[in-house]
Amino acid sequence: MSIELEEEQDYNEETLGPIGTERMTLNMGPQHPSTHGVLRVSLELEGETVKSCKPVIGYLHTGIEKNMEVKTFNKALPMTDRMDYLAPMSNNLGYVLAVEKLLGIEITRRCSYLRVLLVELTRLNSHLVWLGTHALDLGAMTVFLYCFREREKLLKIFEKVSGVRMMTSYFRVGGVAREPYPEFYSDCEVFLKDFISRVNDYEELLTNNPIFRRRTEGTCPITKEKAFALGITGPILRACGVSYDIRKKEPYSCYQEFDFNIPIGKNGDVFDRYSVRISEMRESQKIATQALEGMPEGPLMSNAPKVVPAPKEQLSHDMEALIHHFKIFTEGYDVPAGEVYQVIESPRGELGYFIISDGGTKPYKVKVRAPSFANLHSLSEITSECLIGDVVAAIGSIDIVLGEIDR
Repeated sequence: MSIELEEEQDYNEETLGPIGTERMTLNMGPQHPSTHGVLRVSLELEGETVKSCKPVIGYLHTGIEKNMEVKTFNKALPMTDRMDYLAPMSNNLGYVLAVEKLLGIEITRRCSYLRVLLVELTRLNSHLVWLGTHALDLGAMTVFLYCFREREKLLKIFEKVSGVRMMTSYFRVGGVAREPYPEFYSDCEVFLKDFISRVNDYEELLTNNPIFRRRTEGTCPITKEKAFALGITGPILRACGVSYDIRKKEPYSCYQEFDFNIPIGKNGDVFDRYSVRISEMRESQKIATQALEGMPEGPLMSNAPKVVPAPKEQLSHDMEALIHHFKIFTEGYDVPAGEVYQVIESPRGELGYFIISDGGTKPYKVKVRAPSFANLHSLSEITSECLIGDVVAAIGSIDIVLGEIDR
Protein backbone atom coordinates (compact mmCIF):
# COMPACT_ATOMS: atom_id res chain seq x y z
CA MET A 1 0.00 0.00 0.00
CA SER A 2 1.41 3.33 -0.97
CA ILE A 3 0.38 6.80 0.10
CA GLU A 4 0.87 9.64 -2.27
CA LEU A 5 1.54 12.98 -0.66
CA GLU A 6 0.38 16.10 -2.34
CA GLU A 7 3.17 18.33 -3.50
CA GLU A 8 3.47 21.27 -1.14
CA GLN A 9 2.03 24.39 -2.69
CA ASP A 10 3.89 27.66 -2.44
CA TYR A 11 2.03 30.26 -0.46
CA ASN A 12 0.36 32.75 -2.79
CA GLU A 13 -0.71 35.95 -1.11
CA GLU A 14 -2.74 37.04 -4.13
CA THR A 15 -5.03 34.02 -3.99
CA LEU A 16 -4.96 33.19 -0.27
CA GLY A 17 -4.68 36.73 1.15
CA PRO A 18 -2.23 38.06 3.73
CA ILE A 19 -1.30 35.96 6.74
CA GLY A 20 -3.13 37.27 9.80
CA THR A 21 -0.94 37.86 12.87
CA GLU A 22 -2.72 38.70 16.07
CA ARG A 23 -0.84 40.32 18.94
CA MET A 24 -1.54 39.32 22.50
CA THR A 25 -1.05 41.37 25.67
CA LEU A 26 0.24 39.38 28.63
CA ASN A 27 0.68 40.64 32.18
CA MET A 28 3.76 39.22 33.86
CA GLY A 29 3.31 39.77 37.57
CA PRO A 30 2.79 41.63 39.79
CA GLN A 31 3.78 38.54 41.79
CA HIS A 32 5.92 36.64 39.31
CA PRO A 33 9.00 35.21 41.12
CA SER A 34 11.53 36.67 38.68
CA THR A 35 10.38 40.25 39.29
CA HIS A 36 12.01 40.30 42.77
CA GLY A 37 9.40 42.58 44.23
CA VAL A 38 5.96 43.84 43.34
CA LEU A 39 6.43 44.73 39.67
CA ARG A 40 4.08 44.18 36.74
CA VAL A 41 5.42 43.90 33.23
CA SER A 42 2.95 44.42 30.40
CA LEU A 43 4.12 42.39 27.41
CA GLU A 44 2.82 42.68 23.87
CA LEU A 45 3.60 39.46 22.06
CA GLU A 46 3.55 38.29 18.49
CA GLY A 47 3.75 34.57 18.87
CA GLU A 48 6.65 34.16 21.31
CA THR A 49 8.38 37.35 20.23
CA VAL A 50 8.23 40.41 22.48
CA LYS A 51 7.11 43.47 20.53
CA SER A 52 6.58 45.78 23.49
CA CYS A 53 7.58 45.58 27.16
CA LYS A 54 6.32 48.16 29.65
CA PRO A 55 7.25 48.00 33.35
CA VAL A 56 4.35 49.05 35.61
CA ILE A 57 5.56 50.31 38.98
CA GLY A 58 4.06 51.87 42.10
CA TYR A 59 2.81 48.82 44.00
CA LEU A 60 5.37 49.41 46.79
CA HIS A 61 5.09 53.21 46.98
CA THR A 62 6.01 54.39 50.48
CA GLY A 63 6.60 58.13 50.14
CA ILE A 64 10.00 57.83 51.79
CA GLU A 65 11.40 61.08 50.39
CA LYS A 66 8.49 63.19 51.66
CA ASN A 67 8.50 61.38 55.01
CA MET A 68 12.17 62.22 55.46
CA GLU A 69 11.29 65.92 55.14
CA VAL A 70 9.13 65.86 58.29
CA LYS A 71 11.77 64.15 60.43
CA THR A 72 14.97 65.47 61.97
CA PHE A 73 18.17 64.66 60.12
CA ASN A 74 18.94 61.88 62.61
CA LYS A 75 15.46 60.34 62.51
CA ALA A 76 15.40 60.36 58.70
CA LEU A 77 18.42 58.05 58.54
CA PRO A 78 16.62 54.70 59.19
CA MET A 79 14.28 55.40 56.28
CA THR A 80 17.20 55.08 53.86
CA ASP A 81 17.49 51.37 54.79
CA ARG A 82 13.99 50.74 53.46
CA MET A 83 14.79 51.77 49.89
CA ASP A 84 17.46 49.30 48.82
CA TYR A 85 16.88 46.74 51.54
CA LEU A 86 19.64 44.50 50.16
CA ALA A 87 22.29 47.23 50.60
CA PRO A 88 21.18 49.28 53.62
CA MET A 89 24.66 50.45 54.60
CA SER A 90 25.22 51.83 51.09
CA ASN A 91 22.06 53.92 51.52
CA ASN A 92 23.21 55.02 54.99
CA LEU A 93 26.61 56.05 53.64
CA GLY A 94 25.25 58.24 50.85
CA TYR A 95 22.90 60.02 53.24
CA VAL A 96 25.38 60.66 56.07
CA LEU A 97 28.06 61.88 53.62
CA ALA A 98 25.56 64.41 52.26
CA VAL A 99 24.57 65.69 55.72
CA GLU A 100 28.22 65.81 56.82
CA LYS A 101 28.97 68.03 53.81
CA LEU A 102 26.22 70.44 54.85
CA LEU A 103 27.53 70.49 58.42
CA GLY A 104 31.19 70.72 57.39
CA ILE A 105 32.10 67.72 59.56
CA GLU A 106 35.28 65.76 58.92
CA ILE A 107 35.04 62.14 59.98
CA THR A 108 37.98 60.31 61.51
CA ARG A 109 40.29 58.16 59.41
CA ARG A 110 39.39 55.02 61.34
CA CYS A 111 35.67 55.66 60.81
CA SER A 112 36.24 56.14 57.09
CA TYR A 113 38.04 52.78 56.83
CA LEU A 114 35.37 51.01 58.87
CA ARG A 115 32.63 52.42 56.65
CA VAL A 116 34.43 51.21 53.51
CA LEU A 117 34.86 47.75 55.01
CA LEU A 118 31.18 47.46 55.89
CA VAL A 119 29.95 48.93 52.60
CA GLU A 120 32.01 46.44 50.60
CA LEU A 121 30.68 43.57 52.72
CA THR A 122 27.23 44.99 51.96
CA ARG A 123 28.05 44.93 48.24
CA LEU A 124 28.99 41.25 48.56
CA ASN A 125 25.74 40.59 50.40
CA SER A 126 23.73 42.28 47.63
CA HIS A 127 25.56 40.52 44.79
CA LEU A 128 25.12 37.16 46.52
CA VAL A 129 21.35 37.64 46.64
CA TRP A 130 21.39 38.69 42.98
CA LEU A 131 23.51 35.74 41.84
CA GLY A 132 21.53 33.17 43.83
CA THR A 133 18.12 34.38 42.65
CA HIS A 134 19.25 34.99 39.06
CA ALA A 135 20.64 31.47 38.83
CA LEU A 136 17.43 30.10 40.36
CA ASP A 137 15.35 31.96 37.77
CA LEU A 138 17.31 30.13 35.09
CA GLY A 139 17.02 26.73 36.77
CA ALA A 140 20.32 26.48 38.71
CA MET A 141 19.20 25.73 42.26
CA THR A 142 22.57 24.67 43.69
CA VAL A 143 24.09 28.13 43.18
CA PHE A 144 21.18 29.67 45.08
CA LEU A 145 21.89 27.46 48.10
CA TYR A 146 25.62 28.20 47.98
CA CYS A 147 25.14 31.97 47.75
CA PHE A 148 22.73 32.10 50.65
CA ARG A 149 25.18 30.07 52.72
CA GLU A 150 27.75 32.88 52.41
CA ARG A 151 25.11 35.57 52.79
CA GLU A 152 24.05 34.10 56.12
CA LYS A 153 27.59 34.55 57.42
CA LEU A 154 27.50 38.21 56.44
CA LEU A 155 24.10 38.75 58.03
CA LYS A 156 25.40 37.33 61.29
CA ILE A 157 28.26 39.86 61.22
CA PHE A 158 25.82 42.70 60.50
CA GLU A 159 23.53 41.53 63.28
CA LYS A 160 26.32 41.50 65.84
CA VAL A 161 27.58 44.92 64.69
CA SER A 162 24.24 46.73 64.61
CA GLY A 163 21.74 44.48 66.39
CA VAL A 164 19.74 43.93 63.16
CA ARG A 165 20.23 41.50 60.27
CA MET A 166 18.95 43.67 57.41
CA MET A 167 17.81 47.22 58.30
CA THR A 168 21.08 47.99 60.04
CA SER A 169 21.05 51.83 60.38
CA TYR A 170 24.58 51.51 61.75
CA PHE A 171 26.15 54.63 60.25
CA ARG A 172 25.60 58.00 61.92
CA VAL A 173 26.25 61.60 60.97
CA GLY A 174 29.79 62.10 62.23
CA GLY A 175 30.64 58.42 62.67
CA VAL A 176 28.94 55.14 63.45
CA ALA A 177 26.50 53.99 66.12
CA ARG A 178 28.99 52.21 68.37
CA GLU A 179 32.29 50.38 68.50
CA PRO A 180 32.21 47.04 66.65
CA TYR A 181 31.93 43.96 68.83
CA PRO A 182 35.27 42.46 70.05
CA GLU A 183 35.45 39.60 67.51
CA PHE A 184 34.35 41.76 64.55
CA TYR A 185 37.74 42.05 62.84
CA SER A 186 38.57 38.37 63.23
CA ASP A 187 35.13 37.38 61.90
CA CYS A 188 35.67 39.58 58.84
CA GLU A 189 39.13 38.14 58.30
CA VAL A 190 37.85 34.56 58.37
CA PHE A 191 35.03 35.36 55.94
CA LEU A 192 37.18 37.29 53.48
CA LYS A 193 39.95 34.70 53.47
CA ASP A 194 37.50 31.97 52.52
CA PHE A 195 35.32 33.96 50.13
CA ILE A 196 37.35 33.77 46.91
CA SER A 197 37.24 29.98 46.97
CA ARG A 198 33.46 30.26 47.23
CA VAL A 199 33.32 32.52 44.17
CA ASN A 200 35.38 29.89 42.35
CA ASP A 201 32.68 27.36 43.25
CA TYR A 202 29.97 29.58 41.76
CA GLU A 203 31.94 30.00 38.57
CA GLU A 204 32.62 26.29 38.29
CA LEU A 205 28.88 25.68 38.32
CA LEU A 206 27.91 28.47 35.91
CA THR A 207 30.61 30.19 33.85
CA ASN A 208 31.51 27.28 31.58
CA ASN A 209 28.19 25.49 31.92
CA PRO A 210 26.98 25.06 28.31
CA ILE A 211 23.31 25.32 29.30
CA PHE A 212 23.88 28.56 31.22
CA ARG A 213 25.98 30.06 28.43
CA ARG A 214 23.44 29.25 25.73
CA ARG A 215 20.78 30.81 27.94
CA THR A 216 22.71 34.05 28.55
CA GLU A 217 25.25 34.73 25.77
CA GLY A 218 23.82 37.10 23.20
CA THR A 219 20.60 37.37 25.18
CA CYS A 220 19.00 40.82 25.58
CA PRO A 221 22.07 43.00 24.83
CA ILE A 222 22.24 46.78 24.96
CA THR A 223 24.82 49.10 23.42
CA LYS A 224 26.74 51.65 25.43
CA GLU A 225 25.20 54.48 23.39
CA LYS A 226 21.69 53.41 24.36
CA ALA A 227 22.81 52.81 27.95
CA PHE A 228 24.11 56.40 28.14
CA ALA A 229 20.88 57.72 26.62
CA LEU A 230 18.78 55.92 29.25
CA GLY A 231 20.94 57.04 32.19
CA ILE A 232 21.97 53.49 33.06
CA THR A 233 24.80 53.07 35.59
CA GLY A 234 26.48 50.32 37.57
CA PRO A 235 27.19 46.78 36.37
CA ILE A 236 24.79 47.08 33.41
CA LEU A 237 26.74 50.05 32.02
CA ARG A 238 30.09 48.39 32.72
CA ALA A 239 28.89 45.23 30.95
CA CYS A 240 28.63 47.38 27.79
CA GLY A 241 32.37 48.09 27.99
CA VAL A 242 32.21 51.45 29.81
CA SER A 243 34.80 51.77 32.58
CA TYR A 244 32.75 53.99 34.90
CA ASP A 245 32.72 53.47 38.66
CA ILE A 246 32.16 56.40 41.02
CA ARG A 247 34.61 54.90 43.52
CA LYS A 248 37.32 55.52 40.89
CA LYS A 249 35.99 58.51 38.95
CA GLU A 250 34.75 60.60 41.89
CA PRO A 251 36.29 58.97 44.99
CA TYR A 252 34.40 59.51 48.22
CA SER A 253 35.22 58.46 51.77
CA CYS A 254 38.78 57.05 51.37
CA TYR A 255 38.44 54.93 48.22
CA GLN A 256 41.37 56.71 46.59
CA GLU A 257 43.64 54.85 49.01
CA PHE A 258 42.64 51.38 47.83
CA ASP A 259 43.88 49.33 44.89
CA PHE A 260 41.13 47.75 42.82
CA ASN A 261 40.04 47.35 39.19
CA ILE A 262 36.83 48.15 37.31
CA PRO A 263 35.54 44.98 35.60
CA ILE A 264 33.97 45.59 32.20
CA GLY A 265 32.27 43.46 29.54
CA LYS A 266 32.10 43.63 25.75
CA ASN A 267 28.65 42.79 24.47
CA GLY A 268 26.33 44.15 27.15
CA ASP A 269 24.29 40.93 27.24
CA VAL A 270 23.00 38.85 30.16
CA PHE A 271 26.24 36.86 30.33
CA ASP A 272 28.40 40.00 30.51
CA ARG A 273 26.25 41.39 33.33
CA TYR A 274 26.83 38.13 35.17
CA SER A 275 30.58 38.20 34.50
CA VAL A 276 30.95 41.82 35.65
CA ARG A 277 29.22 41.16 38.95
CA ILE A 278 31.25 38.01 39.57
CA SER A 279 34.44 40.03 39.03
CA GLU A 280 33.09 42.82 41.24
CA MET A 281 32.73 40.37 44.11
CA ARG A 282 36.43 39.57 43.78
CA GLU A 283 37.28 43.28 43.74
CA SER A 284 35.08 43.99 46.78
CA GLN A 285 36.87 41.21 48.64
CA LYS A 286 40.17 42.90 47.72
CA ILE A 287 39.00 46.33 48.95
CA ALA A 288 37.55 44.95 52.18
CA THR A 289 40.77 43.03 52.89
CA GLN A 290 42.85 46.19 52.39
CA ALA A 291 40.54 48.15 54.69
CA LEU A 292 40.74 45.44 57.32
CA GLU A 293 44.52 45.10 57.19
CA GLY A 294 45.12 48.86 57.12
CA MET A 295 42.54 49.78 59.79
CA PRO A 296 43.94 52.85 61.61
CA GLU A 297 43.90 53.43 65.34
CA GLY A 298 42.01 56.28 66.96
CA PRO A 299 38.45 57.40 67.68
CA LEU A 300 35.44 56.46 65.57
CA MET A 301 33.31 59.56 66.22
CA SER A 302 34.01 63.12 65.12
CA ASN A 303 34.41 65.89 67.66
CA ALA A 304 31.18 67.85 67.11
CA PRO A 305 29.48 67.99 70.54
CA LYS A 306 26.13 69.47 69.43
CA VAL A 307 25.78 66.99 66.54
CA VAL A 308 27.62 63.85 67.62
CA PRO A 309 26.58 62.39 71.01
CA ALA A 310 29.19 61.98 73.71
CA PRO A 311 30.47 58.49 74.62
CA LYS A 312 28.01 56.57 76.76
CA GLU A 313 30.37 56.36 79.74
CA GLN A 314 30.60 60.17 79.84
CA LEU A 315 26.87 60.67 80.36
CA SER A 316 26.88 59.41 83.96
CA HIS A 317 29.11 62.23 85.25
CA ASP A 318 28.97 65.07 82.67
CA MET A 319 25.72 67.08 82.81
CA GLU A 320 26.52 69.13 79.70
CA ALA A 321 27.13 65.96 77.66
CA LEU A 322 23.85 64.52 78.94
CA ILE A 323 21.93 67.65 77.92
CA HIS A 324 23.46 67.62 74.43
CA HIS A 325 22.69 63.91 74.10
CA PHE A 326 19.04 64.53 75.04
CA LYS A 327 18.66 67.47 72.62
CA ILE A 328 20.33 65.63 69.71
CA PHE A 329 17.84 62.76 69.85
CA THR A 330 14.71 64.73 70.71
CA GLU A 331 14.95 68.14 69.04
CA GLY A 332 17.72 67.40 66.54
CA TYR A 333 20.39 69.88 65.49
CA ASP A 334 20.39 72.85 63.13
CA VAL A 335 22.00 72.21 59.77
CA PRO A 336 23.32 75.30 57.94
CA ALA A 337 21.19 76.45 55.00
CA GLY A 338 22.40 75.15 51.66
CA GLU A 339 22.10 72.28 49.23
CA VAL A 340 24.26 69.28 48.40
CA TYR A 341 24.32 66.36 45.98
CA GLN A 342 26.32 63.36 47.13
CA VAL A 343 26.80 60.29 44.94
CA ILE A 344 28.17 56.87 45.80
CA GLU A 345 28.55 53.61 43.87
CA SER A 346 25.87 51.29 45.23
CA PRO A 347 25.72 47.62 44.13
CA ARG A 348 23.23 48.68 41.45
CA GLY A 349 24.90 51.88 40.22
CA GLU A 350 24.93 55.60 40.93
CA LEU A 351 23.04 56.39 44.13
CA GLY A 352 22.70 60.12 44.71
CA TYR A 353 21.22 62.18 47.55
CA PHE A 354 20.12 65.73 46.82
CA ILE A 355 19.35 67.49 50.11
CA ILE A 356 18.32 71.10 50.71
CA SER A 357 18.51 72.58 54.21
CA ASP A 358 16.75 75.80 55.20
CA GLY A 359 18.81 76.09 58.37
CA GLY A 360 16.46 74.08 60.60
CA THR A 361 16.54 70.65 62.18
CA LYS A 362 14.70 68.93 59.31
CA PRO A 363 15.63 68.69 55.64
CA TYR A 364 13.61 71.08 53.48
CA LYS A 365 13.93 68.78 50.47
CA VAL A 366 15.21 65.22 49.91
CA LYS A 367 15.48 63.73 46.44
CA VAL A 368 17.12 60.37 45.78
CA ARG A 369 18.64 59.39 42.46
CA ALA A 370 18.04 55.63 42.75
CA PRO A 371 19.92 53.42 40.23
CA SER A 372 17.18 50.77 40.00
CA PHE A 373 14.68 53.35 38.74
CA ALA A 374 16.91 54.35 35.82
CA ASN A 375 18.13 50.81 35.15
CA LEU A 376 14.59 49.41 34.95
CA HIS A 377 13.96 51.74 31.99
CA SER A 378 16.38 49.58 30.01
CA LEU A 379 13.98 46.61 30.15
CA SER A 380 11.91 47.88 27.21
CA GLU A 381 15.07 48.30 25.14
CA ILE A 382 16.84 45.05 25.94
CA THR A 383 13.76 42.84 25.52
CA SER A 384 12.74 44.25 22.13
CA GLU A 385 12.33 41.37 19.64
CA CYS A 386 13.52 38.79 22.17
CA LEU A 387 11.61 35.65 23.07
CA ILE A 388 9.21 35.65 25.99
CA GLY A 389 11.35 33.03 27.73
CA ASP A 390 14.24 35.51 27.82
CA VAL A 391 12.29 38.19 29.71
CA VAL A 392 12.93 36.35 32.97
CA ALA A 393 16.68 36.33 32.27
CA ALA A 394 16.57 40.03 31.32
CA ILE A 395 14.79 41.15 34.50
CA GLY A 396 17.15 39.12 36.66
CA SER A 397 20.22 40.56 34.93
CA ILE A 398 19.14 44.14 35.72
CA ASP A 399 19.16 43.41 39.48
CA ILE A 400 16.37 45.76 40.49
CA VAL A 401 15.10 46.40 44.01
CA LEU A 402 11.54 47.67 43.95
CA GLY A 403 11.92 49.43 47.29
CA GLU A 404 14.13 52.13 45.75
CA ILE A 405 12.06 52.35 42.57
CA ASP A 406 8.77 52.97 44.39
CA ARG A 407 10.21 55.14 47.15
